[in-house]
This record gives sequence, structure tokens and C-alpha cells, in this order.
Amino acid sequence: MKKAIVSLMLAMGFMTASAQEQQPQTENVFNPHWFVQVQGGAQYTLGELSFGDLISPNVQVSGGYNFTDLFGLRLSVNAWQSKAGGTYNIFNYEGDGYEYSWKWNYINPNVDAILNISNLIAGYNPNRLFNVSAFVGVGANIAFNNGEAKDVRAQIISNYGNAPAQSQAVLAKYWEGTKTFFTGRAGIMGDFRITDNWSVGLELNATVLADSYNSKDASTGDWYFNGLIGVKYAFGKTNTTREKAPCCEPEIRYVEKIVEKIVEKEVPVEVVKEVVVEPIRRDVFFALNSTKVTDAEMVKIKEIADYLKANPNAKVSVLAHADKGTGTASINKRISEKRAKVVTDYLINKFGISTDRISSEAFGDIEQPFSDNSMNRVCICIAK
Repeated sequence: MKKAIVSLMLAMGFMTASAQEQQPQTENVFNPHWFVQVQGGAQYTLGELSFGDLISPNVQVSGGYNFTDLFGLRLSVNAWQSKAGGTYNIFNYEGDGYEYSWKWNYINPNVDAILNISNLIAGYNPNRLFNVSAFVGVGANIAFNNGEAKDVRAQIISNYGNAPAQSQAVLAKYWEGTKTFFTGRAGIMGDFRITDNWSVGLELNATVLADSYNSKDASTGDWYFNGLIGVKYAFGKTNTTREKAPCCEPEIRYVEKIVEKIVEKEVPVEVVKEVVVEPIRRDVFFALNSTKVTDAEMVKIKEIADYLKANPNAKVSVLAHADKGTGTASINKRISEKRAKVVTDYLINKFGISTDRISSEAFGDIEQPFSDNSMNRVCICIAK
């Protein structure tokens, strides 16, 4: 008899892409570094004249350090020239009338905190063509050479000398010599990548400072705006390449393989042992004309009884004889019957064998089982 058995799990882990050896993935790692920057451009100082009349040259030199791919600090020196102007007449010292303008010089060191917007939004990529950054900073504007403002003020006062009240209000916050103004500024810059170390950039920034910067009294802060273009150089190796650490363990798939094993089941065969009861025979001998069982012959009767007890289905036949050489046929018949009864009684009464398991027959001298006449005085007991 055959039976399909055993569905076993064979846990064979293999990586999803392990049919071929995977190439290691790499990533670019930002290296903190120093940089320098040189820029040139123009400044527009907020005022009452036309836009073109308030444009002046501007330069900026900077040095800084990028701590991460997002944050950096920059020390910059912005300098050159600022302009201001207005229109004046006798009745309204600032309004319709003659236009006047003047310029002066300054040096404006600043400390700027820089945030790389591109890396913040899209992640670090040293090969990105264009990066946008924003910055805020504080500084000090050291202004000087304000002589043109002095000349304009004198000319206006001279022209409207007959209106002293108005003339005295012209350039009411005029200053001379060197004057320092605390500044705050913010801006945005974009850098076009040339190599890992070189880039070309455009910068726009706005600076606010005290009202007296342009020598005029407007009761609000003064503003100027710079537009700059320049080059930047980063020192050293700005990034390195390393093998990318896996974000997770390789996916392992377990394939359940069903193995069907055909086995032959040994069916226990019920062995019906046929109990073959070997028959036993015991010959119980008697003396001449006697039915007495001696001790030696009693042992034989006991062996027949033991056999019957060991084999519950066995039965015994007691076959009694008498010798033909002595007595008559009737005497021999009678004595063989007595001999059969004696043996049967011993089996029943002495050894407890049931009567239904015993059969007996007396032959007299009709049958002579032995050739020796004396041996025919016998009960042949056959148990089977």
C-alpha cells in the first residue's frame, strides 16, 4: 500500500537580484570646505530720481565656509559707491524744480548665513548644474567722501537764499567725514556649476540702514539694492564617493517546495498462526489380569492431563486393550473396559479434565497393537 506524505518547507533564502552578483551602489558625500568669491555689478539706491540716475558701480569680495550641504557662513566686503538726489524749488524745497544728485563712497563688511535651497528641496547633488541659495546678514556700512552732498546743499541754499526756512531743511541729515551705519540685508544667489571647485554666480541683495545715509530726512530707513555677477572657487575636494549603505536588508524570499515522497507503507500482515497441536501418545501398561495403575504409569496419565491443559482445544482418546494370549474373549473385553474406565477416572477426578474432552473405547483382545503379547495389556492414550 502506497501513501503520499510529508509536505516540508525548504527555506532557501535568496536575494531578489542575486541571480547575478549585484554591483555596489555609490553615493556622493558632501565635504565641508572653504571658498572665496569675487563679484562685480551695480547698485541702485532708492530715491526720487529716475532709476538710471541712481545706478552706481559695486564690487564685493567674500570668503566663507560651507559646514554642510545646506548651511554655510560668509564674510563679505561690499563697497564702492552710492547715489542720491532730488528736485528742489523756492516754495517747495523738494518737489517740482531743479534736479540735484550726489554720490559718496562706502565699505560694507557683512556676515551672512547661507541656506542652500536646492539641496534643501531636492537633496544633495554635486553634479547639479544650477544651485539656488538664500542668505541673511548683518554688517556695518562705513561711508565717506560725502563732499558732493555738501556742494549740492550749498548750491541749493545759495539759489534759494531768500527762503531761509526752506533752504535750512535741504539735506537736513547731511554728514561729513566718515560715518558708520549698522546694516541688515537679505538676498538670493544662483551658482552655475563649472567644475566641482569653480562656479559662476549671480546675486541680488537688498540692504537697509539708517535714514541719514543719503543725507536726507525721510523719517524712514534708507535702502540700496545690489546686482552682482562673479566667480566662486571652493578649496579642496568638495565631495567624495563612497559605497552606498543599503537602506534595508536584502529581501529574502522563501520558496516553499513541496516534496511529495512516495513511500511504501508496510502494512502489518496479521499472521494467523495455525496452532498445530502435535498429538502426543502415552501407553499406560498394566500387569496380567490387573487394572491397577502403578506410579510410573501414573506419570504418563499426568503428562496427558498437562497436555490437555496446555491446549484447551485438544481432546484425548483412551484405547484399552487386553492380551490375546491369556483369558477368553469375554474376560479380555471386560478387563479392557475396566482399564479404560480407570484411566478416564484419573483424568477427570485427579487431574480435572472435562469429560467432554475424553473419549474411550475398549477393544478386548480383538486388536493387538504390539507384537509382544505382554505389551498388549495397555491403554493407549492419544491426545490431539
